[in-house]
Amino acid sequence: MMDFVAELSEQFNLKAWQLENVIKLLDEGNTIPFIARYRKEAHGSLDDQTLREISERLEYLRGLESRREEVKNLIIGLEKMTDEINAAIDNAKTLAEIEDIYRPFRPKRKTRASIAKEKGLENLANMIFEQDENSEDPLVLAQAYVNAEKGVDTPEEAVAGAMDIIAENISDDASIRKRIRVVAMANSLLVSKASDENTDSVYAQYYDFKEPTAKIAGHRVLAVDRGEKEGFLKVSIDFDIAKAQHIIYSTVLKNGNSLCTETVRKAADDAYTRLIFPSIEREIRSELTQKACDSAIKVFSVNLRQLLMQPPVKGKVAMGLDPGYRTGCKVAVVDETGRVLATNVIYPTHSENKVAEAKKTVSDLVKKYGVEIISIGNGTASKETEMFVANLINEDNLKVSYMVVSEAGASVYSASKLAAEEFPDFDVTLRSAVSIARRLQDPLAELVKIDPKAIGVGQYQHDMPKKQLGDALGGVVEDCVNTVGVDLNTASPSLLARVSGVSAAVSKNIVNYREENGAFKSRNELKKVSKLGPKAFEQCAGFLRVPESKNVLDNTAVHPESYKAATQLLEICDYTLDDVKNGKIRSELKTRIEKIGLSSISEKTKVGIPTLQDIVTELLRPGRDPRDELPAPILRTDVLDIKDLKEGMELTGTVRNVIDFGAFIDIGVHQDGLVHISQICNKYIKHPSEVLKVGDIVKVKVLSVDVTKNRISLTMK
Repeated sequence: MMDFVAELSEQFNLKAWQLENVIKLLDEGNTIPFIARYRKEAHGSLDDQTLREISERLEYLRGLESRREEVKNLIIGLEKMTDEINAAIDNAKTLAEIEDIYRPFRPKRKTRASIAKEKGLENLANMIFEQDENSEDPLVLAQAYVNAEKGVDTPEEAVAGAMDIIAENISDDASIRKRIRVVAMANSLLVSKASDENTDSVYAQYYDFKEPTAKIAGHRVLAVDRGEKEGFLKVSIDFDIAKAQHIIYSTVLKNGNSLCTETVRKAADDAYTRLIFPSIEREIRSELTQKACDSAIKVFSVNLRQLLMQPPVKGKVAMGLDPGYRTGCKVAVVDETGRVLATNVIYPTHSENKVAEAKKTVSDLVKKYGVEIISIGNGTASKETEMFVANLINEDNLKVSYMVVSEAGASVYSASKLAAEEFPDFDVTLRSAVSIARRLQDPLAELVKIDPKAIGVGQYQHDMPKKQLGDALGGVVEDCVNTVGVDLNTASPSLLARVSGVSAAVSKNIVNYREENGAFKSRNELKKVSKLGPKAFEQCAGFLRVPESKNVLDNTAVHPESYKAATQLLEICDYTLDDVKNGKIRSELKTRIEKIGLSSISEKTKVGIPTLQDIVTELLRPGRDPRDELPAPILRTDVLDIKDLKEGMELTGTVRNVIDFGAFIDIGVHQDGLVHISQICNKYIKHPSEVLKVGDIVKVKVLSVDVTKNRISLTMK
């Protein structure tokens, strides 16, 4: 039985007690956000990302163990288990190694070797493979196996059949495969050629391409994979056959003086070229793709986290504009809470009369509802709409600013069942305008309604394993929602469903309870919600906020299980909950704690120091939103055209996307500019994410502008 704790401890460089407790907490049905936030003492304050990686690895190891036992039972059932095979299975570290051991016992479809065995040639194969020094020539040995009834007409046919058996046996040797796999992975090349050199495509740079498999960047692997899938590339693995032959020969060639050795050598060559290498090539390609996917999903996850954690523009009436040419620009005005106040359609790209009408419509809506910010989608006709808004602001001297936001996923949301339930009377396009307005007010609350894969902050997301990508991004959304916390009385079902311990069904029950009974007055009232049992309450309570509660702790991230400890801490420091509510303790609490000593308070309250530190943070700022501590988004009142850009121009921009080879920056032009990885900083970095993250406000300088190709090159140096 595998020691999961020891395996995980070695991989993550963590203490055994940390892993034991994490495994126990996971097995008890606790969620990652709950464990990360409220069980810090049990695991040594590991963050949610590390906990997810541990959980994923534990799942893999348990799957490995399950397959190990399954293979053992299959071999035992065939009555072919030996101590040696059993030990080899026990020592196998990967699924590939286990499958290699099982390969000789696996039921096979009809092969050249199985046909040869049916012809009674297995003994001949064994005799040849022994390579006895005194053995006769294989053709002489084969004469005894000539049998017309079995389809063996000549000694040459008998030897050929015996070689097929030897080749398959060599191919089935787990140790040979393992050694070749390791050497090939370290020493092979990924090669791609054009399917048709005369056909132009985006894959032209890969028409004559080779790179060591041990060093190739993940994004190039994914590009080659896609080019192959689309029929533009032919892809292969180039590996020096001599290296493989050395491995095989050193294992199977036993006696250079035997007349049978040359026959075994030929069978070995056949085993490699026909059976082993095609399999190893597939494995190497698969491993390269999997590593590339893992890396791409990590980048996608980091970008998504940063996008979801963008600071909200709070307390402002917003107008959302979903640009369009033929069908017009859809308009939606929403109040500070996201409630729709008005909708309309304008035509700012049509005739002069239509433009004048559009200006009046927008100006009237701004004045009537006190609009302070305008959110413009970055899709079709975005630039024209931005120029229209900038001109209108200047002409009418409107006290508003605007921002171009990514509308990725807005159309997906607007056509979804969720959007239909939320806005049954709205046209699909109007729903999109509402979404665009709201994602400026509160990006997290709005973006959780959209499948993370549709948000568009990564590369090759459509090529990723769907489940793996879905699980990873779903985890990111869950972590972000729980980090920020959710207002129990205003949150949508889609937002509530991302809270730790709250299922989609329970989220709807929460909203139904709210509609039937009015706003929640305390966290404790959650226990009255249908199907929200004690375990679910434990998992979700700390992440839900009730600003209307008489108990100020209900509007913090302090878990109900720690209310007593929080109250005791306040008493020790000569404060009350009312002082917290009235904001009277902010300047003094930390000073008093330092005088008394956190360790002393920990002993008195019987609560660990990490939990106490979290409690103190929450008491200082009840209702705090961690996103407020981040730089505010850039709001604009004027517009730049790509033609206005000049080499050397210095600009401020927002990081829109971080990818393997650089980052795309929104500089107020319709087309985002690219900062190549070589232009990010003066020191060597492996990946742009070491320096940049989505949402960062950065200073850039224009390197070059290609108006015809709509490309902008930037530098941060």
